Amino acid sequence: MALVLADRVQETAAAPGTGTVTLLGAALGYQSFAVIGNGNTTFYTIADQGGNNWEVGIGTYTSSGTTLSRDTVLSNSLGTTALINFSSGIQTVFVTYPSEKSVNLNAAAPIVTGK
Repeated sequence: MALVLADRVQETAAAPGTGTVTLLGAALGYQSFAVIGNGNTTFYTIADQGGNNWEVGIGTYTSSGTTLSRDTVLSNSLGTTALINFSSGIQTVFVTYPSEKSVNLNAAAPIVTGK
């Protein structure tokens, strides 16, 4: 299982509660999570389309049933690392590059990581 990132990956989901997300297909102009590859992990964001709930984490894509497990929560709208309960509505799910895992140069040019 490899960590895979890809550009412009976005799908929708319908109320997964706190469990695995069943992906409903790519948004117009985006790729599906299939580009991540079966059994591979990726950084994800899931967010309510009509609300304030969101979660950023590491998940595993499974092609059978087209699902994304929510293995590790890095941050969320509650300010915790707990799974958000998406109990109603439609959610947007996409590949992201979380600040907690980023590596970048600051103004003085040394490499810094995360927050």
